Amino acid sequence: MKYTEKRFETAAIHHGYCTKEHLGSLSVPIFQTSTFTFDTAEQGEARFAGQEEGFIYSRLANPTVRALEEKMAYLEEGEAALAFSSGMAAVSAVLVALTKANDHIICSQGVYGCTFGLLQLMKQKYEIDHDFCPMETEEQIRQLIRPETVCIYVETPINPTMKLIDLEMVVKVAKEHGITVVVDNTFCSPYLQRPLLFGCDVVIHSATKYIGGHGDVIAGIAVGTKELMAEIAKTTQKDIGGVLSPFDAWLLLRGVKTLAVRMDRHCDNAEKIVERLKQHPAVANVYYPNDPDHYSYSIYKKQMKRGGGLISFEVKGTKEEAQRLLNGLRLIHIAVSLGDTETLIQHPATMTHAVVPEKARMEMGISDSLLRLSVGLEAWEDIWSDLEQALNQL
Repeated sequence: MKYTEKRFETAAIHHGYCTKEHLGSLSVPIFQTSTFTFDTAEQGEARFAGQEEGFIYSRLANPTVRALEEKMAYLEEGEAALAFSSGMAAVSAVLVALTKANDHIICSQGVYGCTFGLLQLMKQKYEIDHDFCPMETEEQIRQLIRPETVCIYVETPINPTMKLIDLEMVVKVAKEHGITVVVDNTFCSPYLQRPLLFGCDVVIHSATKYIGGHGDVIAGIAVGTKELMAEIAKTTQKDIGGVLSPFDAWLLLRGVKTLAVRMDRHCDNAEKIVERLKQHPAVANVYYPNDPDHYSYSIYKKQMKRGGGLISFEVKGTKEEAQRLLNGLRLIHIAVSLGDTETLIQHPATMTHAVVPEKARMEMGISDSLLRLSVGLEAWEDIWSDLEQALNQL
């Protein structure tokens, strides 16, 4: 049964686990083991040959991790999922699996700093080239397609500018050329956006963020077809080894149960903060998908449920004014993550995107006065009170 028949909130709690199969344990047990025994030598042979289902070694598969993978595949409406030890482990495993030397990747113009670094590394070491594309029109994408283009990699909303990419448009062009479309869905979670429903091939999450939701675990998720996930599992995941631990999988299973409730509160709070930021005289620009003034609002209306918990805004002034605002905060924490219960704020130009050369950073729209705010679950009035007093100091 798909969660379109069983509501998302219910599926996030119940799918992929049966208490009767685990001595009535309401919580998924933590299988804290590195290896599994075989009843016979023949059984071991059959499992290694892929002729019999069963567990062998936790780098290859683990029951707690498997429960998480089944739930995430279900929530994203994909066929299969893989869990990784970090979001970047998921990104690198997918991109390495999809490419070979001299291949080419088209990437949305504006990505997480470490994804940018990975693309540079792949180019330097393996001659896997890439181009950044605004992806505002079909023609912009078509102009960059080469015979060796194998992947279009998309962030939407883009980190940290909150620009949206029209997934239907990207898929239309990609399918004409048989190119795989990979989408980083970290900012939305499957509660707010499901790229596979628009024809994309792979969804990636830094599960550290909204999936976990409590700032206490580092993890990544990839979702796609059974065939592709099986290929990644037996190659880049198994051989590079960026697998998730059973305990971390358990933390994510606990976190995802409250995903819908948390995301609604993040969105409620963010909408209130956006209204007030737009009216403050020290703020130059505010970027939030669920804002009629946002340049990607029409795309938001067709592919996102709500605007999410991330807001980017520019203060009037230079890097020094932006940093002065950060230093004036009392409740909000200066930190680079997002999706936590706590409200967090960071300066992309000198933090998450410091690795990006200044020229490329400016082309991405990441100015020295841009700040990224991850709105938490506190009372919105308290969040705004802290922001307002820091903004007033400018």
